[in-house]
Amino acid sequence: MSTEQTAKSYKDTVNLPQTPFEMRANAITREPEIQQYWAEQRIYETLAESNPGEPFTLHDGPPYANGTLHMGHALNKILKDIINRHQLLQGRKVRYIPGWDCHGLPIELKVLQALKKDERAELTPSTLRQKAKVYALDQVDQQRTSFKRFGIWGDWDEPYLTLTPEYEAAQLDVFGDMFLKGYIYRGLKPVHWSPSSQTALAEAELEYPEGHISQSIYAAFEITALSDGLKGTLGDYLGDLGVAIWTTTPWTIPGNLAVAVNGLLDYAVVELGQPDHLNHLKFKYVIVAKDLAGQLAETLGTSAIVQAEFKGAALEGCRYRHSLFDRESPVVLGGDYITTESGTGLVHTAPGHGQEDFITGQKYGLPILSPVDDRGNLTAEAGPFAGLNVLKDANDAIIAALKEAGSLLKEEPYGHKYPYDWRTKKPTIFRATEQWFASVDGFRAAAMDAIAAVQWIPAAGRNRIESMVGERSDWCISRQRSWGVPIPAFYDEETGDVLMNEATLKRVRNLVAERGSDVWWELDVAELLPEEYRNNGRTYRKGTDTMDVWFDSGSSWNSVARRLDLGYPVDLYLEGSDQHRGWFQSSLLTSVATHGHAPYKTVLTHGFALDEQGRKMSKSLGNIIDPMVVVNGGKNQKQEPPYGADVLRLWASSVDYSSDVPIGKTILKQMGDVYRKIRNTARFLLGNLHDFDPQRDAIAYDQLPELDRYMLHRITEVFEEISRAFDTFQFFKFFQTVQNFCAVDLSNFYLDIAKDRLYISGPDGFRRRSCQTVLAIAVENLAKAIAPVLCHMAEDIWQALPYETGHASVFQAGWVQIPDAWRDGELGDRWQQIRQLRAEVNRVLEAARNDKAIGSSLEAKLLIQVADPALAETLLQFNPPVELASQSQGHNGVDELRYFFLTSQVEWVEDRDHIAALKYASVTDAIAVGVMDAAGHKCDRCWNYSETVGQSEADPTICDRCVSALAGQF
Repeated sequence: MSTEQTAKSYKDTVNLPQTPFEMRANAITREPEIQQYWAEQRIYETLAESNPGEPFTLHDGPPYANGTLHMGHALNKILKDIINRHQLLQGRKVRYIPGWDCHGLPIELKVLQALKKDERAELTPSTLRQKAKVYALDQVDQQRTSFKRFGIWGDWDEPYLTLTPEYEAAQLDVFGDMFLKGYIYRGLKPVHWSPSSQTALAEAELEYPEGHISQSIYAAFEITALSDGLKGTLGDYLGDLGVAIWTTTPWTIPGNLAVAVNGLLDYAVVELGQPDHLNHLKFKYVIVAKDLAGQLAETLGTSAIVQAEFKGAALEGCRYRHSLFDRESPVVLGGDYITTESGTGLVHTAPGHGQEDFITGQKYGLPILSPVDDRGNLTAEAGPFAGLNVLKDANDAIIAALKEAGSLLKEEPYGHKYPYDWRTKKPTIFRATEQWFASVDGFRAAAMDAIAAVQWIPAAGRNRIESMVGERSDWCISRQRSWGVPIPAFYDEETGDVLMNEATLKRVRNLVAERGSDVWWELDVAELLPEEYRNNGRTYRKGTDTMDVWFDSGSSWNSVARRLDLGYPVDLYLEGSDQHRGWFQSSLLTSVATHGHAPYKTVLTHGFALDEQGRKMSKSLGNIIDPMVVVNGGKNQKQEPPYGADVLRLWASSVDYSSDVPIGKTILKQMGDVYRKIRNTARFLLGNLHDFDPQRDAIAYDQLPELDRYMLHRITEVFEEISRAFDTFQFFKFFQTVQNFCAVDLSNFYLDIAKDRLYISGPDGFRRRSCQTVLAIAVENLAKAIAPVLCHMAEDIWQALPYETGHASVFQAGWVQIPDAWRDGELGDRWQQIRQLRAEVNRVLEAARNDKAIGSSLEAKLLIQVADPALAETLLQFNPPVELASQSQGHNGVDELRYFFLTSQVEWVEDRDHIAALKYASVTDAIAVGVMDAAGHKCDRCWNYSETVGQSEADPTICDRCVSALAGQF
């Protein structure tokens, strides 16, 4: 072998990958470029209008137009976009109209906080509303920019805003319909009242933070008269007998008008011991629930000896004297809300301060006493306590007065769930005020039927909303604020009677449709009223209440879906699990009340985004993950690298969103690794297709080697799993499947084997073209399958395809379509055995490599034997003699064990002892695998070891395969 021959280089004869698809995503630059391409080509708009399939509508729940987006916003919008893009790829017409909730207290407070004191003093409702509108629209613009950067497709130039005239008019249509059907009324009832916001609140506007401590008290009121049934039993105790109550709101004692008992429970008169700490008591005997007598004695630190027993029903008709006010009140029968779980079994009843108290009071004709003003200060009706604040100093004063009156049994702190205003983060109170209500009782049964007709994902969502709707009281829909849609009520100046009917509703609605709800504040009463009420001898004033923002957003099915003819009910609502008491419910109630059915066919809910320790994100903990920082990187990009939108989207697909989902730096790094694995796999596929055109070069299915046909079978399985994951909204299964496909099926198996075919064969060689046929199928379908989630990468892949596809965008190419003929279960089972055997072979090769007995696996010869006759027959077919192992000699040059296992030779050995004697071997009852040095010399071109190296005079340093390849024959 001459020096000249030795120096011959074959580098330029190897088919190395070529592609413009870069290894690095460069997401900060590339993703906006792709988004610009979509916008310029109107990809979303065209598909939404021209797709041949049925329309699909996912109706957007409006986020609040206040503040920067958090991770919950990102999770929500990305999940929606994944669904919408999948539906578009399936050929359906998808029109996604994003929305914003633009009214309400938080925006109003932001405006007020930005004003100086003298500016606030001069502020009119109209001026405040104008400033609030400007603020809300600015917030919409900021949030919209972020949502678009996440890759969310939608009608961003024409979103729905709850402050637009057309929206408000459609909302008033819903209100008017409910009013005319008798479902909306005005009444004096206790509602959740926020002294910090000075407005009524709905249940959905409350939160129940941990750690609230109330001042609870046990107290007793003196019995002054006994019911007829108890006169004989308890007459001797009169004058020294009290009814014992327990409450966590001592400030409501001035509003006490009854004590309620459960008629079915057993009660007792108990004699209390008289230790020093109770020597102020004016009672020797108190009435309690029998089962709580022992607990009361322990709480009071004294004895409680039962003197008499009777049913609660017998107490009805007894009367007692209020300890702090000169009035007598009845003992009444309450409902099953009175239990023996805590307290005394007798409930202090203030009809102006509690829903159950109010209902019981109505039954007995009790007045609605609520001596508390808008700011939470006790009024003159509270007598000596007037001016005290119920959340600050009223409790202490009332407790002191009860003790002085000989009525206080015990004061102690009590930790429990207590409602707070979700905006101001301050406690609320129950307070009776004149408010507008939607009578849920009027359509509760229809609402429950509607719930049953909806598909809830997860199924537990149905139970949750059923319990909420089944138990909820009437919905307080009025708010005492200026920034909102007005409740269009007129009041007679003389009588206070409400004027609201079909004519007045239509008049106001039409004015709002033309000029927006500002007209309610801008026009005088005469201009707002229909003509027949302007000179009828009565004088009217317009109301100042606005609607609950949940009524605003809860009317969106009418303001958006019906008004724009998007389908009603819509296909899907998708929001966080807290919306069972919020938007899901307000939408349901308004839709059922007006049309008798739910506004949605399916409701899908997701959990909250938490940190990696499972904690809620908060500024105080410093654990907030900002989605825009994830996308664009932080100030310190080593600590907070720019991952791009696709990694954020990949995270959203990876989690089981049916419960709360964690995210943090470690998780994001893991997502980045998975993203790069998918990208690098796609890059390898693209790089090895640079000279391939399916129209010209593809090999027919029936001519493909068995390895390639198996891979197509595996592709049918993989993409069927992915399709099923999207169809069932189980995106985490997509994540798992595509990750496994890229890492295991492609990189670690098929592509590992394919490199020899792709690099070493002649450019037009059959074994190379057959492999490229599979690669093209794999990369096209991979791009389609990841497109709903990794939308930017999918488009990047599609743009890098080196041949014409007939579709400018991956989203125009449609969803994955796999011929059923590629499915071959028998082939799949056979190759699953081969892959298991390959894993064992790799384990033995790795042991030899770790000991440096071999470097590359191509330096090895594999000895093999299996016990299963069928598998043995298969393996022997895949191990032809060397002289037959080329296409020109009747073999396809692909389906050979040496290529499957990446060794230079494979020898079938019947004598297992021979294998067992090798240093690197694995012998079980099923298989025997051993490794020894390969025979022959290393080929300079393909690096395989072969005894044919040196046989060619022209190319003495390469093997016979490479000689054939250079001649275009392999």
